[in-house]
Amino acid sequence: MDLKQVLHMNGGNGEEGYANNSLLQKKVISMTKSLRDEAITNVYRNTKPKSLGIADLGCSYGPNTFLVIAEAIKAVEKFCQEQKQKSPEYKVFLNDLPGNDFNNVFLSYDAFKKNLISEVKTQMSPLYFFGAPGSFYDKLFPNKSLHFIHSSYSLQFLSKVPEGIDNNKGHIYWAKTSPPNVLKAYLEQYKADLSFFLKCRAEELVEGGRLVVTLIGEDPVNKDRGYIWEIMSMGLNDMVKQGIIKEEKVNTFNIPLYYPSLAEVKKEIDTQGSFDINYLETSQVNLAELDNWDDLDFTSKKPESLKDGGYNMENSFRAVAEPMLTGHFGESVTKEAFNRFLKHMADQMPKDKRPKLTNITMSLIRKAF
Repeated sequence: MDLKQVLHMNGGNGEEGYANNSLLQKKVISMTKSLRDEAITNVYRNTKPKSLGIADLGCSYGPNTFLVIAEAIKAVEKFCQEQKQKSPEYKVFLNDLPGNDFNNVFLSYDAFKKNLISEVKTQMSPLYFFGAPGSFYDKLFPNKSLHFIHSSYSLQFLSKVPEGIDNNKGHIYWAKTSPPNVLKAYLEQYKADLSFFLKCRAEELVEGGRLVVTLIGEDPVNKDRGYIWEIMSMGLNDMVKQGIIKEEKVNTFNIPLYYPSLAEVKKEIDTQGSFDINYLETSQVNLAELDNWDDLDFTSKKPESLKDGGYNMENSFRAVAEPMLTGHFGESVTKEAFNRFLKHMADQMPKDKRPKLTNITMSLIRKAF
């Protein structure tokens, strides 16, 4: 499985596409707005660049893609208005893996720019946009070319499936019944990836540049690192028992994800050493609350399942997981696997509530070196 080709969200504007199933991600972005505003305002105040470099890593596509960028620019414009000074020009880089639906992103650019200018209501300096396809586990930008880097709900993905987990039979991710070496392998891969991610970003940022990241973390109460993937594996194992797919096909598939604890993240930041921690905390999102969250603003036509503003958990999970599953099992098997996932989900999920997701949010300042 070539992760650079399959590790992306479902494209298009259909009912199962990411654009119409990113309400959770938008909620998380809204929760960190004040932190991002503080970060980009401070880096601009301290560096006073004529050209401000901004990057969003794992931008995906859809209504959230331009949201963080718009809010960052508006925060700087507000500061410049208050200080009665000319605003900088903006160089904005949108990054994701090559399989991302970049066509959808760039088709939305003109509308985004027009709306942003009308909302700012001042004479903005030039605004330049660039696509930056590639893995954020590689160097993406020239040294000291950026002032502010943001990433939301992307850094839990690994650069590759950990090595040495061939004995994780019957599972597609780490489970509580997996052999002890499996969790260790996932942790070691995450540490290596996070360390290199921080190294690359430190080289790309100017001194004092800011890095703001939110990712899904370990449930601190239940110590759960991905029960939803175990539910998916139940359906796949049912298909093995019925002879629909071979057991080897399941045993050779593992999800390249890791949901770290807060302590694991802090330790790796400290060990890598390129950043000072300005903020590092956890928060939770109760998925049930999304049913009544009224800040839904999809730019594309809403499918029937979203017209009431409700949160469709199955479609949201499908938008993330389907490309990976299809790349390994094929389209027909994946479709049936999701049908079984729904059944097991109904059996496993408490009827009176939906689960909570734990987020880890960090705001880091690039040290002088």
